[in-house]
Amino acid sequence: MSYKQTVKDTAKVLQGYLTYQAVKLIIEQLTETNPSLAIWLREFSYNHSIQDSENYLQALVIENKELVLRILAVRKDIAEQTVEFLPEMVKSNIEQSNIEHRRYLLERLTQTKSASPQGETEIDTKSNKSENKEE
Repeated sequence: MSYKQTVKDTAKVLQGYLTYQAVKLIIEQLTETNPSLAIWLREFSYNHSIQDSENYLQALVIENKELVLRILAVRKDIAEQTVEFLPEMVKSNIEQSNIEHRRYLLERLTQTKSASPQGETEIDTKSNKSENKEE
């Protein structure tokens, strides 16, 4: 595994997500101020994948340069307000998630081990009692 490639891929995904958030915010704003443009941008976004944000923006430049500039400004603003908190938050969330998954796994393992021999005996006893009642 190449950590450099992982960092590049993560940055690309984050950039795409910030573009998506910027477009989403702009559509909300346009819904109030210019509903027809909001509808147009929503339809454009439906027809052009935001996941590849660079191709999305290149396609949008052909259609509406002003919207591209607005998206770039909003995306930059969102990035400036959020990116500095990400490293610590991501580490913390991963640690917490790992703890919860390990706890769940441990619970499952201990239930499986303790339930196997005794669990079968209890089931057999209960089924024998119910069979005796029916007779």
